[in-house]
Amino acid sequence: MAASAFIQAGNGRFRPDAFIGRVATILVTDETSLLFRVPKIFSLRLMSLSHIALAALAGLVCAAALLFAAGEAASRPTTRLIGPPPSDFPARVVTLPGPFGGSVSGWFAPGQPGKGAVLLLHGVRSDRVQMLRRARFLNRAGYAALLIDLPAHGESSGDRVTFGAREASGVVAALDYMRRELPSERIGIIGVSMGAASTVLAQPKPAPDAIVLESMYPTIDDALANRLRMRFGPIGASLAPLLLWQLPFRTGLSTQDLRPIQHVSSLGAPLLIISGADDRHTTWAETQRIFDAAAEPKELWQVNGAAHVDLHAFNPEAYERRILDFLSRHLRDER
Repeated sequence: MAASAFIQAGNGRFRPDAFIGRVATILVTDETSLLFRVPKIFSLRLMSLSHIALAALAGLVCAAALLFAAGEAASRPTTRLIGPPPSDFPARVVTLPGPFGGSVSGWFAPGQPGKGAVLLLHGVRSDRVQMLRRARFLNRAGYAALLIDLPAHGESSGDRVTFGAREASGVVAALDYMRRELPSERIGIIGVSMGAASTVLAQPKPAPDAIVLESMYPTIDDALANRLRMRFGPIGASLAPLLLWQLPFRTGLSTQDLRPIQHVSSLGAPLLIISGADDRHTTWAETQRIFDAAAEPKELWQVNGAAHVDLHAFNPEAYERRILDFLSRHLRDER
């Protein structure tokens, strides 16, 4: 190996990159090497530091572009045509005045007088159909049921999904409708995930007579970190700030606007808080924090074996028994 090969022409300086590259080539490809005996077709080229830096920069740019696109996709409205209720569900289509001149769409099924009424609120990127099976068993038990599409979901208007903040206006509109239609009935709410967060962030006044919160996140920071950790492993949570910084310019909101745990104590209604024991989107420890922050009267139900799933579909018999017991104690007119 000639020493002149490692001297930079013109200034006589030693070229470490050339030296390292040649040594690496010998170690990897030279059949006489005592350290490596690898076929030449697997030979490696050592990239220069500048190439590595450029590759790293390109990777960061691609990652940033992907996260930017993810932020756009997460907040994009998820509207679709729902249409009339199923023929075997005794409900009618309702259209309620929504925020900023928009509308909130839903189905309303009357119940038996004095039995109470329940507002049903779906999760993120879903619609009222998610709550149809709950509405069926409640209506069979005599409850009136209102299922709505939260703003920017289903057939309801809205320009951005905001994870409960502006969806809260749909909760208020639905409760106003129920109080007009059913002035003598006690009213409860069942909210799932974002529907639960929308309920808490709405801070409805007057307070409902009973509230069920299912699989609700405590803060948007927790919710996003958990989901990124599930997808990318432990390093995923460190990516959360790259998505959260998009929140203000996409929605006009800050992370401080999406902290249901800070408002759950002021709901002023009996609470049943439910979550799956194996939920990784909202961990059991986070659910326990929410329960600890809530005011009395309150109840906590851990659904063993359940992840972040439809808890009614997971165990219909246990779910219906627990929900009907809770609602009957708070919504039934005993006069």
